[in-house]
Amino acid sequence: MKIKIFYYIAIFLIYCISFSQNETYISGSIESNSQLLQDDSGLNFFSPQDNLRSNNYFQLDFQNGNFSAGIQYESYLPSALLGYSEIYNNESGIAQYYFKYEDQKNEIKVGSIYEQFGNGLIFRAWEDRQLGINNSINGINYKFFPTSNLEISAIHGKQRNGFEYSNSTITGLNSDFDISSLLELENIGLSFGASYVNRFQENNEVVNAPENVNLIGTRLNLFLNKIYINLEIAKKGKDVLVNEGQIVSAKKYDGTAVQIDFGYSRKGLGINSSFRRLENFNFYSDRLSEGNIYNQQTISFTPALSKQQDYMLTNIYVYNSQPRLVINDIEKRVGEVGIQNDIFYTFNKESLLGKYKTKLAVNFSYWSSIEANFNSDDSYDVEFIGNGKRLYKDLNFEIKNRWNKKVSSTLTFIDLSIDKGVTLGGPLGVQGNIDARIGVFELNFLDKNNRNNRVVAQHLWTNDDKKEWLGLVYEYAVSNKLNVFVSDIWNYGNENDLHYYNIGGSYSNGPSRISLNYGRQRGGLICVGGVCRFVPESNGFNLNLSYSF
Repeated sequence: MKIKIFYYIAIFLIYCISFSQNETYISGSIESNSQLLQDDSGLNFFSPQDNLRSNNYFQLDFQNGNFSAGIQYESYLPSALLGYSEIYNNESGIAQYYFKYEDQKNEIKVGSIYEQFGNGLIFRAWEDRQLGINNSINGINYKFFPTSNLEISAIHGKQRNGFEYSNSTITGLNSDFDISSLLELENIGLSFGASYVNRFQENNEVVNAPENVNLIGTRLNLFLNKIYINLEIAKKGKDVLVNEGQIVSAKKYDGTAVQIDFGYSRKGLGINSSFRRLENFNFYSDRLSEGNIYNQQTISFTPALSKQQDYMLTNIYVYNSQPRLVINDIEKRVGEVGIQNDIFYTFNKESLLGKYKTKLAVNFSYWSSIEANFNSDDSYDVEFIGNGKRLYKDLNFEIKNRWNKKVSSTLTFIDLSIDKGVTLGGPLGVQGNIDARIGVFELNFLDKNNRNNRVVAQHLWTNDDKKEWLGLVYEYAVSNKLNVFVSDIWNYGNENDLHYYNIGGSYSNGPSRISLNYGRQRGGLICVGGVCRFVPESNGFNLNLSYSF
């Protein structure tokens, strides 16, 4: 099958090049991420037999006039990196391909499709190699632009699952309508959108499971001078309840989602606020994949709405969204509800905080379970918000200052509380909370040779979990192309008194980049854009290579 796909792509490209009067453009990229694991008795980590692991990607794209095509070859030999789904282990081949034609009113794409409806609540197909996620749809995607203010699109196909495809069929329709353009509104931006997604999956041996599950969503976007408002509402049809591949209730449950985003901006000030309520609103292309830890076969996109942190200690206790309905003997919950607020303020020059414009960022987020009362037959009565158990809250401040042309600094402080089940795994609301405070000071300065030096000092205070941490980082720009670093986070409050040390560097030259580091990997959640995966503790070498053309 893979050979046939490659053959069809070759024939298509030869046709485009031979019969088109347009110039052909070729682009692509190569990326390789490898690790050599080694035993570490201090971490109680013993490397697997296949301790040399590698994820490799080769992407090639062609464009000739209105036609374009591409392939992506992937290799995970002898196994995928530690912490990635085992479905990739010892696999290699053409994982993705596409053909596309587009003109002023039409766009048709056959093959591997990435797409998103609205905020992604009911559908998002995307790739993130750092998280090990690629849930593209293999099928057809058609977009129609009948007027300048209307877009209609449709998708149909099967979702990728490693080098195979899910055993369901996904069909979707989406429309976006620019009302302000139609009404010729000069000072108001107003648009409307509506979406529909269907999953068809045969029952096979799953008793009482519906073969068709539908999701619908609608949204409204308003831009008025310095204010914007986005409202999206979605509903999921009734489906069986699954946990770790097993049907856990004879009942079928529907789900709902509401998200409201508000923003205000003027010179020197920006405010962004989000409210979201998710009740039983996670959705997968395979009903039995619900709750898998690798985020494989996801259809809905419900990332955590909390500030995304960049420092080592600020990423120890991170929030992971909890949209699931869970009913078992230990816990019962129906989803999450909460808010996130960001305020950005830029001071005038020559303020008390410095000669240059000082930037202040304040973030607050609060997330809890939705209050619900469960009945003996596993049905429940739910409040829109109610007084559910708190899952996460944080308040953080960030002050960025440039003191002169060679020295700048960033000061960060975070006060947080997180449910132990969210960050450590296990049931929610029964293990208690972890309360922590984190302080970070980052200093960047140019030396006499105009080489940048970056120093980061971090500390985490808590009486819970593994107690106190101290972190230090030093980076030095040897040249415009070469950077080196050394870092350590010391869990001195824990009886094991562990150091997670790292040393390495990177070299960049135009489109090429190589980086190498050696050290310990702290176990826990790693998050990108609010989506998380669990990374086990390990020790070893890591090599990353990339090249684009």
